[in-house]
Amino acid sequence: MKRRPLEWTGKIAAQSCAIFLLIGFCLLLTTGSCTAQEQEKQKAAIADAKEWLGLVDQGKYAESWTQAAAYFKNAVTQEKWLQALDGARKPLGELVSREVTDAVYTTSLPGAPDGEYMVIHFQTSFANKRSATETVTTMLEKDGKWRVSGYFIK
Repeated sequence: MKRRPLEWTGKIAAQSCAIFLLIGFCLLLTTGSCTAQEQEKQKAAIADAKEWLGLVDQGKYAESWTQAAAYFKNAVTQEKWLQALDGARKPLGELVSREVTDAVYTTSLPGAPDGEYMVIHFQTSFANKRSATETVTTMLEKDGKWRVSGYFIK
């Protein structure tokens, strides 16, 4: 096996490095534009989720059902929703704090039709429960508003 001179190997390494850097830069640009779009969607979805959570925090459970996504309202009646929140949310007491821990954009969720979704996790503290995780799933509706299609507290 013939060895290549060090100079030749160095040129190949330099060219390979330049190609990898160029590819990496292109990927960064592509990812950056997607990320900027997703960040705008994320901001809007989080704002709409917080607005909806405000209704729940104020005990306006019927209004939270009215403001939810059509998919949500077709899945659960207003009466069942009021019962569920009364049993699960009311005992926790007043909101103390709520911080977004993450928000993930997706176009597909198990058991739900394809669409645009944002799954948002909040680290939340209530008067009667110091640490809870709220998961709010929002979906983009035809009117351009992100509406809640799922809500869970752990």
